[in-house]
Amino acid sequence: MTYREPARRTQSLAAWLSSATVPDVGLTIYGCGPDEAVLFRELAPRFGVVPTITEAAVSEATIDLTAGNRCISVGHKTQITNSTLLALARAGVAYISTRSIGYNHLDVGYADSIGICVENVPYSPDSVADYTLMLMLMAVRNAKSMIRRADIHDYRLHDVRGRELRDLTVGVIGTGRIGAAVIDRLRGFGCRTVAYDNRPATSADYVPLEELLRVSDIVTLHTPRTADTHHLLDHQRIEQLKPGAFIVNTGRGPLVDTEALLTALDSGRLGGAALDVLEGEDGIFYADCSNKPIESKQLLRLQELPNVIVSPHTAYYTDHALSDTVENSIVNCRKFENRKQQWI
Repeated sequence: MTYREPARRTQSLAAWLSSATVPDVGLTIYGCGPDEAVLFRELAPRFGVVPTITEAAVSEATIDLTAGNRCISVGHKTQITNSTLLALARAGVAYISTRSIGYNHLDVGYADSIGICVENVPYSPDSVADYTLMLMLMAVRNAKSMIRRADIHDYRLHDVRGRELRDLTVGVIGTGRIGAAVIDRLRGFGCRTVAYDNRPATSADYVPLEELLRVSDIVTLHTPRTADTHHLLDHQRIEQLKPGAFIVNTGRGPLVDTEALLTALDSGRLGGAALDVLEGEDGIFYADCSNKPIESKQLLRLQELPNVIVSPHTAYYTDHALSDTVENSIVNCRKFENRKQQWI
């Protein structure tokens, strides 16, 4: 499965703009990194959007950067308080495009109640799907221990032999765009794949969650974070996993009860874990913490374990996905303004 939605949207909207006289609109981009800024400056003029770019996060102290713009774009790395949303509304902001799939960093219901429309931006699911497969392979081949040994010139074979995906059953929890892309890739490895989702949308072999946990050698998480999915893998469900099973999480950290996971890892019940997201990652991931103490004891304990791989919420971060994210942020703003002015 290959995602090409942004390209189609770009072509259709660009064609419409070229055939109509449409005034420029302003867009303030908060929390914008250097790589994103290059793309925003390159792409925005094509859609008649004038970007105001800042590395600063959106907050009550940075409201003036909206400069009268009705549309803003925000990242997912900073929580946006309701008081900030209210200040944005009072400043005339009517639309927020979040450069993420998830909305966990702001209260969408509250925003709607004060007249602010919030939308996410789709990006290539291939970025996260590719990374998920990489983590699976690293986990079942003991890659962390092997690399650590090689770094100190210990080239002996690992005490435990690796496993091949074709001999394993992989359980995919959540079969939206990313979960479906993971299933598509797994077919090439010849393994058995089972899936769980409240709204089945693929041709996968769907089973109840309890059965998926019981039969899977690897469980990979791709469901949104909601009140219902918080600690989806809690102590009870982790206990239902096969002895020696692996957990891969490239979804959201709170899908897994970290203390329950650590207990199962410390006891040797689980074969290992590969985590691109983690509870309590805010303020740690995306920062250089090499010269300061890490306050998260859970993170420190996980990183000490030879069978646990931790990466800093980077699965989505590819050139293709970043281009999709920037492009769709601009398109969302343009379409919102067009709808409001009844141009389309």
